[in-house]
Amino acid sequence: MRQVLIKPLITEKMNILAEAGKYGFIVDYNSNKIEITKAVEEKFDVKVVDVNTIRYDGKTKTQFRKAGRFTGKSARFKKAIITLEKGQKIDLFEQVQ
Repeated sequence: MRQVLIKPLITEKMNILAEAGKYGFIVDYNSNKIEITKAVEEKFDVKVVDVNTIRYDGKTKTQFRKAGRFTGKSARFKKAIITLEKGQKIDLFEQVQ
């Protein structure tokens, strides 16, 4: 079984959205909204109302060295924004392992 939730997104924008009951996570690239919902509900014991997902492809990077030009790619990832039922919250700073 693969790990669906990889890590929480802790940014200024996510802190502002947390006041509205929305939290962000980096999730497995191949996971779907149903798997993400189940994983969040089991881990944090909350009721998820909505899940929005965004897929990011890796950016192409070019490096110049003495021997020539090298290209590579950064890793692709998937981000999920979870909306919780009104009145519920996740304290991410205590839950992060």
